[in-house]
Amino acid sequence: MKYLIIGTGGVGGSIAAFLHLSGCDVDCIARGEALEAINRRGLIFHSDVKGEHTLPIKAYSAEEYPGKADVIFVTVKGYSIDSIGPAIMRCSHKDTVVIPVLNVYGTGARIASNALGVNVLDGCIYIVGFKSGIGEITQMGDIFHLVYGVPRGKHVPQETIDRINQDLTAAGIKVTLSDDIDRDTFIKWSYISAMALTGAYYDIPMGPIQHPGKERDTFIGLTTESKAIGEKLGIDFGCDLVEHHLAVMDSLDPHSTASLQKDLKAGHDSEIQGQLFDMIDRARSLGIPTPTYDLIASRFSRPHCS
Repeated sequence: MKYLIIGTGGVGGSIAAFLHLSGCDVDCIARGEALEAINRRGLIFHSDVKGEHTLPIKAYSAEEYPGKADVIFVTVKGYSIDSIGPAIMRCSHKDTVVIPVLNVYGTGARIASNALGVNVLDGCIYIVGFKSGIGEITQMGDIFHLVYGVPRGKHVPQETIDRINQDLTAAGIKVTLSDDIDRDTFIKWSYISAMALTGAYYDIPMGPIQHPGKERDTFIGLTTESKAIGEKLGIDFGCDLVEHHLAVMDSLDPHSTASLQKDLKAGHDSEIQGQLFDMIDRARSLGIPTPTYDLIASRFSRPHCS
């Protein structure tokens, strides 16, 4: 199968690297200096699981990709969701499966509305991966879990699903085919929001959140408020959401930080809208109070484009 990764940040670069190292046919869509660097000397990949590599993965701009992919993983940041529809349509054939794995909620439907006629699913991912240089990716720890599912009204042949799952598993990526992808993408949104915002608010890595204290209490407060939003939306989590999030948090490398925190400190575009203000807006529409989210919002500005 022909794989295409749209977005070569920590998530996309790690997926591409794992697939390439297992022998899969995989290309990337990149831009700017990253595109030039990957084509000049390969994708540099530092991995706690796979080791040190410089990988000859082919990279293209969205406008110049010459083929059609069987499976497209969309790993761009949330603020780019509404602009990638034309690229997806150019890179797809009639049977292409698109799997978005972003850190915001409802991305599959949003992408599908801008990529008409393409079979867009939905998904999320648990990984510590980040850009550590131009065309350079670092993946930390041993957590690499991709969850995807087929939304209501969509259909993917079982043979295709089986081949995707076999390729991901062979690459060393844990894969779960969700029976309720709306639930699972909300859980990921809730988790990444609490994790990233706690780290950004206190300007800390994950370590302090893994021990009793105000940082952990803030993480729990954010999770509790997003849990109330999900319950109001009718989502059955199938678990205690606070315990789930704490278990994931406590399994992380204590020195790791979220990409949101890195982007904010560097003055780059960030997912602050999707991970903070979208959560507050959703709560307001449902009549749910969010004192912990409001505390975090008092320190950060809402993006002008919103």
